[in-house]
Amino acid sequence: MLIAFHKPFDVLSQFTQEHPSHRTLAEFGFPPHVYAIGRLDRDSEGLLLLSDEAHWNDRLLNPRHAHPRTYHAQVDGEISDEALRQLRSGVDLKEFRTLPGKAQRLDTEPAHPPRDPPIRFRKNIPTSWLELTLTEGKNRQVRRMTAAIGFPTLRLVRVSIGGLKLADLGIKEGQWRELTAEEQRQVIQPSR
Repeated sequence: MLIAFHKPFDVLSQFTQEHPSHRTLAEFGFPPHVYAIGRLDRDSEGLLLLSDEAHWNDRLLNPRHAHPRTYHAQVDGEISDEALRQLRSGVDLKEFRTLPGKAQRLDTEPAHPPRDPPIRFRKNIPTSWLELTLTEGKNRQVRRMTAAIGFPTLRLVRVSIGGLKLADLGIKEGQWRELTAEEQRQVIQPSR
């Protein structure tokens, strides 16, 4: 089975609790023997897949498949054309250079539910939203990329994996459901 979960902010992408104050996947009533395919950091939100079938892990996470994942990032400041160009061509981080990705400014704020707690608000510093599609998933990669180009990420939401879009699933934060056969095919298709 393949499950789509709308992961809320402040939830670890694991079932084991390492600290009493940390929320985990264990509180959401998943069927037995499923595990997260990849992860979203505790401070990130959005589409997370879980399965009890090992083949999904290789198909979706092995870099040789170059499987796309799309994120909406709210960043500190008005994202510039030069910053978008850097994201598209790859960013030098401490240990590696990221692969080129797709990056575009979002002219209107996406319709994500309000975050609890809300991001910090600073009257004199604007924020902006961008959409970024990557085919690799290193630790905290989106946050590290935007920080490296001078636009730290304030909020990060994964909105699609392959051709499967969170907005089309009809699940609210903290909800999950098993994917249909057609939706499973969308997961392995490139997003359009």
